[in-house]
Amino acid sequence: MNDPHPAPQWYTPSGGTTTAYPPVGSGPSTAPIPVHPSGQPQYGGPQGPIPPSRDRGSSSSSGRRRTAELTAVAVLAALLSSGGTIAAARLWDGAAATPSAASSQQLGRDSDAAPVIQADGSAPDWSTTASAVSPSVVAITAQTGQGGGQGSGVIIDDSGHVLTNNHVVTGAQKLTVTLADGRTFDAEIQGTDPSTDLAVITISNAPSGLTSMAIGDSDALKVGDPVMAVGNPLGLAGTVTTGIVSALNRPVSTAGESSGQTDPFGNQTGQQAEPVVTNAIQTSAAINPGNSGGALVNASGQLIGINSSIASLGSSGGQSGSIGIGFAIPSNEASSIATQLINTGSASHAYLGVTPKDGSATDGSATRSGAEITSVGDSTPASAAGLEVGDVITAVDGEQVDSALSLVGQIRERTTGEKVTLTVIRGGSSIELQATLAAKPSQNG
Repeated sequence: MNDPHPAPQWYTPSGGTTTAYPPVGSGPSTAPIPVHPSGQPQYGGPQGPIPPSRDRGSSSSSGRRRTAELTAVAVLAALLSSGGTIAAARLWDGAAATPSAASSQQLGRDSDAAPVIQADGSAPDWSTTASAVSPSVVAITAQTGQGGGQGSGVIIDDSGHVLTNNHVVTGAQKLTVTLADGRTFDAEIQGTDPSTDLAVITISNAPSGLTSMAIGDSDALKVGDPVMAVGNPLGLAGTVTTGIVSALNRPVSTAGESSGQTDPFGNQTGQQAEPVVTNAIQTSAAINPGNSGGALVNASGQLIGINSSIASLGSSGGQSGSIGIGFAIPSNEASSIATQLINTGSASHAYLGVTPKDGSATDGSATRSGAEITSVGDSTPASAAGLEVGDVITAVDGEQVDSALSLVGQIRERTTGEKVTLTVIRGGSSIELQATLAAKPSQNG
C-alpha cells in the first residue's frame, strides 16, 4: 500500500540526474526535486543543469550552532502571487558571499530589551507575544505588469523602513504596505540584495507612531527554542503560528532573482542571479505562501529570523503549503544587510575565494565528509591562508562543514574583515588555517 505521507524530496548538490514531477496519481518521485512556488521543478546547484525558467510576471497561477547537513533542502519560496516563481539561477561560481559588518543595535526598538517577559519560558504566553509583535508586521502587495503578489514585511525603525525578502518586491511597478491597523500606504524600494534574498522598502509619507520590532540575537538560538511566525499567508494578514527551532545552520539553496530585464516579447534578458544560499533557521512553525519577508520571533517578542522559504514534497499539482519544515534568514545576517541597504542602497559581501565540491577525507581511522577545494583564486583570503587544491574543509570556527553547500552557507553569513578558523584535512591529518574574509570583487570587474 502506498504511503499517503511520503517523505520530503531533498536536493543533493553532488550532481546526478534529477527528474520532473511524476504524472498525477503515479506517486511521489524518488529523485530529489527543488521546486518553484508554481510547482514547477527547478534544477541546479554546484554541478547540476539549469533549464529555462519563467520570469515572475508569467500569467500562470502560481545562529550557527547546529551541524550542517550534507544535502540542501528543496525549498519553495513562500510568496503568494500569480506567476510568483523565482527565476532559475546560473551555476554557482564558488564565490561565497556574506553581509558586511553592521550592528543590530542600529535597528529595531532596542536589541537589548525584550518587549515580553515570560513567566515560564517553557510554556510561553503566545497571546502576549502576538500582541507585542503584530503591530510591527505588515502585508506587502506588489503589482507587476502581468499581475501581482503578496508577501510580508517587518517594520525595523520609526522612519518607515520595512525589511522583507527580495523576491517579494523584485519587478514590482507599484508597492503598497498595509499596517496591522488596516491603513494602507504606498512604498518604494530602498535597496535590494539578491545574494541574500533581502530587501528594504520605505513607506511613503510614513505616519508617526510606527511600532518597530525589537531585534534579537539569532546566534543565541538553541534547537528546541519556541518561536512564532507572523505574516500574511495566503493573503490572511496578521496570522500567527507557533512551533520550535527544529535545526540551526541548515544550508538551504533557492534560485536567485534574475537581474535582467524583460523585452517587449516577454523574454528575459541579461544575466541571471547566483543562487541564494542561507545558513538557515529551520522551524516547525507553519509557513505558507505569503509569509515571505515576515517575522520569526522568540517568546520574548524579538525578531530572530526573516521567513523566506519552505520545504516541499515532490508531489504534482499547484503551489505547495506548509509540511512543517520552514526556513528563515537569521536576524543577525538580516539586520546587517538591512543597515547597509538603508545607508547606501546596496550591500557589500565577503568571500573566501575557492571553488568547492562535495568530498571526503580520511581523518585517522575515520572518514569525514566536507568541502573539497578544487581551485584557489590568486590574491584571495584562501590563498593567503594557505589553502591548497585537494584540501577538505570540515569546519569553520568549529562548526561542522560536510558539503560544498555547507561551506557556502557558513561563509555567506559572515562579514567582510571577519577572521575565521578553517579546519582542514590534508594528507590524512587535520590542521587549522586562519583566514580573513575580504570584500567580494564586483561581478563586472
